[in-house]
Amino acid sequence: MPEIGGAPAWLQAGFKHLWLPYAQMQTAPLPLPVVRAEGVRLHLSDGSSLIDGISSWWTQAHGYNHPHIRAAVAAQLEKLPHVMLGGLANEPAMVLATRLAKLAPGDLDHVFFCESGSVSVEVAMKMAIQYWINRGVRGRTRFVSFRHGYHGDTMACMSICDPDEGMHGHFKGYLPEQIVVPLPVDMAGEAAFIELLAQRGDEIAGIILEPLVQGAGGMKFHDPSVLGFLRRITEARGQLLILDEIMTGFGRLGSMFACEQAGIVPDIMTLSKALSGGTLPLSAAIARQHVYAAFLSERHETALMHGPTYMGNPLACAAANASLDLFEREPRLAQVAAIETQMRTELEACRGLKGVVDVRVKGAIGVVELDRAGEGAWLRPHFLKRGVWIRPFGNIVYLAPPFVIEETDLRQLTSAVTEVTALWSRERA
Repeated sequence: MPEIGGAPAWLQAGFKHLWLPYAQMQTAPLPLPVVRAEGVRLHLSDGSSLIDGISSWWTQAHGYNHPHIRAAVAAQLEKLPHVMLGGLANEPAMVLATRLAKLAPGDLDHVFFCESGSVSVEVAMKMAIQYWINRGVRGRTRFVSFRHGYHGDTMACMSICDPDEGMHGHFKGYLPEQIVVPLPVDMAGEAAFIELLAQRGDEIAGIILEPLVQGAGGMKFHDPSVLGFLRRITEARGQLLILDEIMTGFGRLGSMFACEQAGIVPDIMTLSKALSGGTLPLSAAIARQHVYAAFLSERHETALMHGPTYMGNPLACAAANASLDLFEREPRLAQVAAIETQMRTELEACRGLKGVVDVRVKGAIGVVELDRAGEGAWLRPHFLKRGVWIRPFGNIVYLAPPFVIEETDLRQLTSAVTEVTALWSRERA
């Protein structure tokens, strides 16, 4: 379709009917029309391009349109695009389940596939509640989650997000009331958490956390020792620990899984985003042997009654297997380490600017925290002028580039952040 008034006709027509994510549609501007993507670049309909600084919501570990993943999906498309996983099987799903079981820490070796990260968290919560029911324990229906946490936008997931600083305040009174507490980052916090488990342990089905980095809740970092404490106390108290590695898994923080940096194994782990190499929707909830064993009996009612229609989709699993190939063949974790070093050096120019609260880097995530929220509408056009796609949220300007980014392209991203933040500091702070 031809362009009309600078925007493709397909965009102008579709925009009247498409409901966009996290957008006030009455005031939302036209989104940018992307017609193709390659490596770290998004190519727009007018012939211009942008360096993607956030990896399409942290999915693009290997960059866009990687030939190995593309070839794997194309080959699978010729044979079997989809088949239900209820009573039937497909090779890519079985191979992927086997590979994930070997790759995941410890005895996390029973894989339940879903299509989205939120659904994998919903499944993990169902697993945890039914784990206790199947063991004859009643009343364990609540979850402990943490301030600044984010675990998705579906109903159960909203209940474990931060109820005050998150985006789901409208649903208070409808959502189940969970136990949301500060992270135990010091001795006082540890003592309070121990007391919580002592007082309310019989209500708790599981404790859920984003390990090392709480993502959409503000890119808050915490030390691996926090994970170590949570694992020790949950094991001592017989509680289930669920780690949401949807954003942190597959190398983003410098190890394949964030929990490896603490040397711990959760009881259930959720994965998505980079799982399929940023190609097709896919997620998984992976359980340890003792969790899985609680569902085994001669009685059908102890089974996990959940089954997403497209779970184990062969195309998505083929993409994920190809993505794992690339992690094995190419130096992704070394690339993350190099990104971390470069961002740590180059983003430091933002520290000390008026209005900048903090500058922090962990793995392939770089964060500049501002002292006020809601500045994205002002910041984004300035980033676009510099040829980069950076999408601030709240009071956070952040980078999470594809791992394959070259040094010069990363410098264009970090320069854009430092220049625009300095401009904002002079004009707005």
